[in-house]
Amino acid sequence: MKNNVRKVRLEQSMTQEQLARKVSVTRQTIGLIEKGEYNPSLQLCVSIAKTLNQTLDQLFWEVEQ
Repeated sequence: MKNNVRKVRLEQSMTQEQLARKVSVTRQTIGLIEKGEYNPSLQLCVSIAKTLNQTLDQLFWEVEQ
C-alpha cells in the first residue's frame, strides 16, 4: 500500500521510534508501513493520522493526478 507516512513524519522531524511509541507499535512496524510492506488496521491508520495531524486521505489514499 502506497502512503505518505514517511514524508509527513520527516517533515515533522519525527523519528520512526517516536511515531511508533505514540501509536503503540514497534519501530519495525512503522518501517514496514512506510515501505508499503505491511497493511495496517484501520484503527492504526487513524491513530497515525491523528498523531501526524493529517487526514486518512492525505496519508493513505492515492489520488490520481
